[in-house]
Amino acid sequence: MRTPRQAARVVIVSPSGSVFLFRENNVEVGIHWLPPGGGIDPGETPQQCVRRELREETGWTDLEPQRLLCTWEHDFTHQGVPVRQHEHVYVTTGPRREPVLEAPDIHWQWLSPRRLATLGEPLWPPRLPDLLADARDRPVHLGLLA
Repeated sequence: MRTPRQAARVVIVSPSGSVFLFRENNVEVGIHWLPPGGGIDPGETPQQCVRRELREETGWTDLEPQRLLCTWEHDFTHQGVPVRQHEHVYVTTGPRREPVLEAPDIHWQWLSPRRLATLGEPLWPPRLPDLLADARDRPVHLGLLA
């Protein structure tokens, strides 16, 4: 049985179209790339979560989620607990810059659209290049993905 977990992330796109992502290695899913974000705290909205996580993970306080890009669910192990995570993924534009806060064990990179499309390692959310290329006004609901 998996514990339900709510999370929110924000995809930051630079004026040139590059995307800011972290590269992580989870014991269950292995290496994958994902935008800043994390678990939604009790009483917090997904948008508030995104702002807090951006501040905690990058030190940036000047970016706001502009629109909901997609939602999706996936199973993985978080801090030793099997979870089914429901994610709200927002998108925003921002300058191409380095994080203010940099942890030595966190790898980040600005990826060009071409590099993002040919990465060869899993992306959270899946289909991220397609989602960014599709300029819909309404979010895409990807559902439960393995």
